[in-house]
Order: sequence, then C-alpha cells, then structure tokens
Amino acid sequence: MTTRLQKPVLFLCSFLTLTAALAVPAGSARAQPRPQLGESSIAEVIDAMTVEEKVKLLVGMGLNLTALMPDTGELGQAAAAMAAFLPAAPPEGLEVPDKVLGASGRTHPVPELGIPSITLTDGPAGVRISPMRPDAPGRMYYTTAFPVATLTASSWDTELLQTVGEAFGAELRDYGMDILLAPGMNIHRNPLGGRNFEYYSEDPLLSGRLAAAFVDGLESEGVGATLKHFAANNQEFNRRQLNTIVSERALREIYLRGFEIAVREAQPWAIMSSYNLVNGTWTPESNDLLTTVLRDEWGFEGFVMTDWWGGDDPVAMLRAGNDVLMPGTAVQLDAVLEAAANGTLSEAQLDENLARLLRVILETPTFQGYDYSDEPDLKAHAAIARRAAAESMVLLENDGGVLPLASGVGIALFGNAAYDLIAGGTGSGDVFSKPYVISLDAGLEEAGYVVESPLADVYRTYLAEWREEHPAPPLPFFPAPPPPELPMEADRIAPLARTADVAVVTLGRQAGEGSDRAVEDFTLSDAERTLLEMVSAAFHQAGKQVVVVMNVAGVIDMASWRDDVDAILLAWQPGQEGGHAIADVLSGAVNPSGRLPMTIPIAYADVPSADNFPGEVIPGGQEAGTPVVSGGGTPSRVTYEEGIYVGYRYSSTFGVEPAYPFGYGLSYTEFSFDDLRLSGDAFDGELTVSVRVTNTGELAGREVVQLYLSAPDGVLEKPERELRAFAKTGVLPPGASETVSFTLTGRDIASFDTDRAAWIAESGTYAVKIGASAADTRLEGAFTLSQELLVEQAHNVLTPEAPIDELSRRGR
Repeated sequence: MTTRLQKPVLFLCSFLTLTAALAVPAGSARAQPRPQLGESSIAEVIDAMTVEEKVKLLVGMGLNLTALMPDTGELGQAAAAMAAFLPAAPPEGLEVPDKVLGASGRTHPVPELGIPSITLTDGPAGVRISPMRPDAPGRMYYTTAFPVATLTASSWDTELLQTVGEAFGAELRDYGMDILLAPGMNIHRNPLGGRNFEYYSEDPLLSGRLAAAFVDGLESEGVGATLKHFAANNQEFNRRQLNTIVSERALREIYLRGFEIAVREAQPWAIMSSYNLVNGTWTPESNDLLTTVLRDEWGFEGFVMTDWWGGDDPVAMLRAGNDVLMPGTAVQLDAVLEAAANGTLSEAQLDENLARLLRVILETPTFQGYDYSDEPDLKAHAAIARRAAAESMVLLENDGGVLPLASGVGIALFGNAAYDLIAGGTGSGDVFSKPYVISLDAGLEEAGYVVESPLADVYRTYLAEWREEHPAPPLPFFPAPPPPELPMEADRIAPLARTADVAVVTLGRQAGEGSDRAVEDFTLSDAERTLLEMVSAAFHQAGKQVVVVMNVAGVIDMASWRDDVDAILLAWQPGQEGGHAIADVLSGAVNPSGRLPMTIPIAYADVPSADNFPGEVIPGGQEAGTPVVSGGGTPSRVTYEEGIYVGYRYSSTFGVEPAYPFGYGLSYTEFSFDDLRLSGDAFDGELTVSVRVTNTGELAGREVVQLYLSAPDGVLEKPERELRAFAKTGVLPPGASETVSFTLTGRDIASFDTDRAAWIAESGTYAVKIGASAADTRLEGAFTLSQELLVEQAHNVLTPEAPIDELSRRGR
C-alpha cells in the first residue's frame, strides 16, 4: 500500500499544527518502548498517550476539497461557494498525505503507538471517491452507482440488501478505506424531504430490518458501516439550526426505532449524530441520546462521530458520548485542548471516547494491513446493482396487462429522463466516480426493442445543447440544473401513434442534500401534464397503450393523471444500470416484486405533516439567544404535531384514502393467501404466526407477506394497524406454494408509555392482519393478552420542554 501526497492541499476546516513531533513523556520514559495497539491492551495504549495525542485522535484531519476535483487543479467558483457556508477558513499550503482521494474524512494517526489513520467516505448509493488521481494520469478509479436506498427498500428483501451490502463492502475495502458513511436511516416523514432517496421508508421496522441486513453484508467484508443521521433529521430546511420538537413516544416508536433495530441486530461500527437539535439540545451534545439511549439501553458498542462540522460546543459533544469530531477543525482542536488543560474536560472522559474509537480501529483493514488492490470487481457489482434495481421496482398500474411488452415492439419514447436517466440524487448521496449510466433508450434497444429514432434524435439534440449551455459546476456537490421538459407538439405525436406500437413516457425528479423539494415539485409541471395528455389522447385514439416510467427521487402526484395511462412503473433512481433494469421489468425478464415503502397520498394536503413541514424560522431567534453554529442558516424549529401518525399509521387510522397504500405493488402473476395459523389463542412471551402463499397465476414470481397488528386501546392510544413483521417469498412457479412463518415477541406488541418510561403491552385482544399492503388484508386472526406486560424499562429522557398538541383520534 502507498500513501500519496497532494500539493498544494487546501483544507476547509483543518487543524492547527501542534508540534513537528508529537510530545512524549520526558526523561527515562523516552527510552522505554511505547505500547503498541494490538500488542498491548487498549487501556495500556491510552495510558501511554499524551493529552495532545488523545485530543488529536478525537478530532479529524479536515476535508480536502481539492481531492474532490483533481482534474481542475484549483477550487474554482463552485468550491468557493461551498466554502462560504463552511465554518472556518483554512490555513494555506498545509501538506497532509491523502490515502484515497475524494474520501470524506480521516482520523489522525499516532504511529509511535501503532495507531494508523483510518479513512471514511460516503455514501448511501455507492462508495464515493475521486475517479482521477494526479499521480496516475489516464487511469480511472471507478465505483459502482447502486440503486438509491428508497428503491432497494422497495424490495422488502433482507437477503438482497445483504448482498448489496457485501458489494459495497468489497469496493470500500479494495480501495483501501475502512468505514462507509451509510446507511441513512431517517424516516420519510414527508414526501418533500430533500434526502428521502437516501433513506429507506416511512416505517421504522422496515427501515431497521433492511438496514441491519445491509450492515451485516457490508461488515462481513471486514469494513464498517455508519448509521446516520441520528436522529429526527427528517428535513433539510436550516438543518444546522433546526430544533426538532417531538414527543418522546413519537421519538421512541417512529424516529429512533429503526436505529434501535439496526443496532441490536447488526451492531454497526459507527453512528453519525445529526445536525439538528432535538427538544432543545443539539443531537451531538445530547448525553440522553448518545449515552443513555444508544449505549445504556440499546447496548451499542461502536463509536459515534459528528456529521461534518455538526454541533456547537466540541467539549460538550465529547462529554455527551460523541467520540470523534468530523471532519475536524482548528477551532475544535483548540477548544478541546484548552478544556483538557484547565480541567473542564476530564482526561477520564477523553479515555472513554478513545477506547470506543480504538476498539473499532483494531478491526479496520488499515490496521489489519490489508493489501488493497484498487481494483474491485466492478463487473460483478454492476450485475448486483442491475438485479437489485429490477427486483425492487414497483408496478403501480397495469391495466389490460399491457406489461410486459411483447418482444421487439416499436416504442415511442418520451420524456427527458428517458434519454438522460437520473441514476441517483445529489450531494453526499451522489456517486462521483460511476463509470457510466445506462439510459432507458439504450436499455430498451439492447433488450431488442425498436426506439423510434426521429423522436429519439430530437430529445438527444435538445439535451446535448442544454448541457453545452449549462455545464455542471466542477465540484460535484453542485449539479447542473435539470433541463425543462422538452415541449412536444401534437402534430409530432400523431404520426408516432400510427407507427409505434406503444408509448413510454418518463417523468423525472431530482433532489439532494441542502434543500427540500418545493410543493410545486410534488405536482406535474404544465409541460409534463400537457405531454401526458397529448400522448395519451393520440395513442388511445389509435388503439395503442401508454406506459409511464417514474424516474424520481421522491413521491409525486399520480392520482390526477393515472387514469389517463395504462401502466405505471415506479423505478425511483436506479443507479448506473438503470436503463437495463427498467428494460428487464418492462420486458418481463424480471417479474416486478417491489412494494411501496411509503404511502403515496392523493394530494399533498393529505400528508399529516403538510401544515408544519419543513419548519419555521424562530422570530428573533438570534437576538433571543438561540444557539447559532458557524455553519450558516437561521435558528428554526419544527414541531412534529402528527406524533406517531406518520404515513399509513395516519391514513389507516383516520380513514384518509391514499393514492397507493404502504406495501402496495403489482406483479405479472397473482398470489393467494391461506392456512393462517397462530401458535396459540393467548400471548405467553412469544407467538408464532404462519401463512401459506400460492402463486395462482401463469408466471413465476415473488410475493411480500406483511403482518400488521391492531392493538387494543387502553391507557395508550394506538394506530389502527402497525407493521410488525414481513417476509418475501422465493421465486414461486405457477401453482407452487410457500409457507411463511413469523415469531412475535413482547417488544413486537408493545407501545411506549411516556409517563412510565417503559415499553408496555396492554391487556386485551390483538388482531393479526396478513395482507399484501396496509390497505389489503387477506387473512385475519387474533390472540389475547390477559394482563398488562411490562416488556422493557427505559429512561425518562428526550422529553420536550412543553407539551405538544399532537394529533389524536380521541380528540385530545
């Protein structure tokens, strides 16, 4: 392995140089060999460290923006714009070796004690590095752009997520890195969340189980995963200054539960605290969150890092249990050194933070001396990306069985995204070094379809001219603006309706870090609506059918136009192999088995958080003494007034009809459910539920079995139903059956009682509902709990300062 030196290196938020050589004990101690990590105990290594060494290890090495754009040789206008919202000016000319260009951060080494620098990088859709290196001209360092998390979550397939995690882990390891800053775990509270595509679902059980599978897969390759952003970081609005006000019950049952499942089931190496405050306390400074809940209650064994430049007080962060300050700044280093010198930060606290970090460093490929190749198996990983995308896409409509398309038919392909596929989102969730992106037109042509060339030429010319006039900024965090949908005239569409066999219309949406989507982004633009209307009218008049492919970062309106088309395929953002994967589903090479991981509302007003998303600026906040961090923004707040009623919990409880319910998705075949069996009529510690699934159609396919539980109302108000288990069958040939079994434990039937700070299951009758979505119950059973069950005692923490007027079906 080699370490490369980049000159000059400009660090935004780097560190102050302490000394040319690290301080060591004076006198005879200088002649003694110092303990070595891995040979001596962690306690002995820590005991041998100077205070300066300890502090430096807990403050990262800074971020090298030049490494993100080595082809330019200088930061340029885009990086200058980024520098404007970063919290500190960099020292010029500082030279620090980069192990992997474009990685997100590193820890300091202490070579005298055998402690190496470890490397961390984004992200949730693929390993993020720079594709080019100055010392290797002409060589490209590619990484796979996988489907975004929302798409893989639509698979409802833990085995698939584990396979995807293994591929991520192999690339991370083979490029010499140690920890991936993924998976993202935040809840889809609102469809306009700017980073929803990085996250799995509106449901914490689905999020937690899928994340645990991904973490298990990734860490089986000898590298580490990072759950983020912990916690209640569900919008981008003023994200560094936003106070999330939320009840403890909603926190426990919705916003923390997915993290808890992933921690308990997979024990990730790291967790990243979020930027926001929760009930008045910065999350990276919250002892209640990072120590009491995360470590004492859940048993987390790894280390916690800040989000990049997150938090306000570095000393408070370390005290709270936030072990590493990333990416590391001069101000933080000075503040921690001063606090250690004057005793306001104890050396015992530093030792505790260090022990957690060093336990992880011992496991890293860098410490283990892994001889990385810089040559991951990109071909194999591309195949995994293609499979994951195809098996996760959700078929929403298929009137008259228009899909799958017959082999070799002629397709009139409309929409910008058909020729310029949106592979993934922007910001740190992007993959800068993807080798290619397969567009839908290319995927269809390779699958043997005939894409109408005159129409294709019009789109290709339009997009090429747009890109020439609107080049992407040199820093990848700032993508080029998307082109407006190409206007299409009726007299151009009419001839195509006569010559083509079918119309395929793509709708595209992009989103990313730093901002939320506007309400207008939820609805179709005038150009999109006109295009759909004209294409549908012309093709239906000619007796032809219209298919819509949705290449989107988040949920959009479909209820207003779905009756005008014949089929809708929700492809989300499918990664570099997206065109192939979409063609696999349209052709029937893959029978769609994806199911919605969120509720799609009829109208945005039907979303329970519509009236308070994304939040509000605090009037006079700065003058009133509201904490202000150096990362920009304005002191703001958002109140989660819907409480536990997020997504389907709201629609099913309050009778609000969705456009498409949580868990919904069609197949090219049909399935039946029967032979529901419960292991008993009464709950006694655990209960087993089994059901038989049969493929009653004519094609092989897979079904997702969803178990919802309706708990009795008692002291605690309950949603009408909640997902408590799920499983995906194997591929069932026509006529074949599979029996799926679930085991419910006390925790699966419990709710959080805030007054008692405990998970309890109240006595009464519990209804078991087996279905194909939150609104499609196929079989029902029931069991009773004779007396209240105290499942787990927690701590009375994370409570808001004042009661919240939450949504309640009891009228409170």
